Amino acid sequence: MTVSPARPSPTVVEVALGDRAYDIVIGRGQIDALGARVQALRPGARAAIVTDRTVARHWLEQAEASLAQAGVAHSRIVVEEGEGSKTYAGFQQVCEGLIGARIERNDLVVALGGGVVGDLAGFAAAAVRRGMDFVQVPTSLLAQVDSSVGGKTGINSPQGKNLIGAFHQPVLVIADSAILDTLSPRQFRAGYAEVAKYGLLGDAAFFAWLEAHHAEIFSGGAAREHAIATSCRAKAAIVARDEREHGDRALLNLGHTFGHALEAATGFSERLFHGEGVAIGMVLAAQLSAQLGLIAPDDATRIRHHLAEAGLPTRLQDIAGFAQEGLADADALMALMAQDKKVKRGRLTFILLKAIGQAAISSDVEPALVRDFLAGKLADPA
Repeated sequence: MTVSPARPSPTVVEVALGDRAYDIVIGRGQIDALGARVQALRPGARAAIVTDRTVARHWLEQAEASLAQAGVAHSRIVVEEGEGSKTYAGFQQVCEGLIGARIERNDLVVALGGGVVGDLAGFAAAAVRRGMDFVQVPTSLLAQVDSSVGGKTGINSPQGKNLIGAFHQPVLVIADSAILDTLSPRQFRAGYAEVAKYGLLGDAAFFAWLEAHHAEIFSGGAAREHAIATSCRAKAAIVARDEREHGDRALLNLGHTFGHALEAATGFSERLFHGEGVAIGMVLAAQLSAQLGLIAPDDATRIRHHLAEAGLPTRLQDIAGFAQEGLADADALMALMAQDKKVKRGRLTFILLKAIGQAAISSDVEPALVRDFLAGKLADPA
C-alpha cells in the first residue's frame, strides 16, 4: 500500500478583530482542506463558489471536490477574468447568481480567485440579503498577501478604482502557496510588488531580506511561504489597529495614489496590472519623498533598483502604450488622482517615506508641486 506523504502543517496568522477575528491559513495543498474548514466553521451551511474562467480551469474542480468530501452542498458562479468583471455588470451577475442559487444568509460565499474575484465576491456577500459570510481562497500572490486580508471589497467606477464597495471581513482565508505555481511570471511579479511594500512601509529588515532572497521567493519553497506569512502578519497587525482606515491603515496605500491613477489611465486593462501600477507608484512616492528631503536620494535609487531587479516596471515610460493620451500628460494624471478615495476635502493624501521601513501619511503636499514632479518625470524618468 502506498502511503501519501504527510502535508506539512500550515502557518496560521490571526487577524485579531474581536468576535470577528479570523485565520489566514498558509501552506502548500491547503485547498484540499477547504471543505473540512468550511464544515467546521459553519456546520450545515451551503456554499457558492465565485471564480473566473481561468482559475476555474485550474482549481475549481479541486475546490468542489474538497467541499463535496466534507458534505458541503455547493454551486458555482463563473465570471470573466480581469478588471472588466469589477463593474456594475459583474456585481449584478454575482448577486443574481447567489440569489438564483438560493444561497441564504447563513450560507457562505467562497471567493476562489485573485484580487478581482475577492473584491467582487466579497462585495456581493456584503450586499446580498444584507450580508452573508464569505471565505477567501486567493489564487494570486497579490491576493494572498494583500487584497484577501482586511475586508476591503468593491468594484470600480469608470471614474476611478474601488470607488464603490464596503468593509466586509471574511471568516477565513486559505492561502495555498502551491496554487501560485500556475501563475504566469508577470502575474507573480505583480504580486511581489505588494510583498516589497510591507518592507518599505514598516520593516526595513524584511526589505533587506527580500533584496537577498527574492529569487528564492520566485522559485517557491520555504522562502515563498515566509514572505507570504510575514506580509500577512504585517497587514493583520495594521488592520487590527485600524480596520476602517481612519489612521494607520492608510499606510498600506503606499504607491497606490499614483498607481490607481495609472490603472485608470490605461483603462483597467492588461496594459498595466495592479501590482505593476503599485511598483511604479512606490518608486514615484520614494522619489517625491527624496525631492521633499524626507529620504536620501540613494534610498529612492535602492528601491527602484530592487523592484527593477525583480522584473517590475519602475518608470512611467515602462507602461505599454506610454505615449497614449492620459499617460504623458501630468494634468490628466492629476485629474485622475483627484478621484482617489483617499481625497479629503479636495486634498490628496500621499504615503511618503521617511526611511526604508518607515512610511508616513501626508495630506499637506501641494498639488502644484506634485504636478510639477510628474511633469519632470514625464520629461526625464531618471
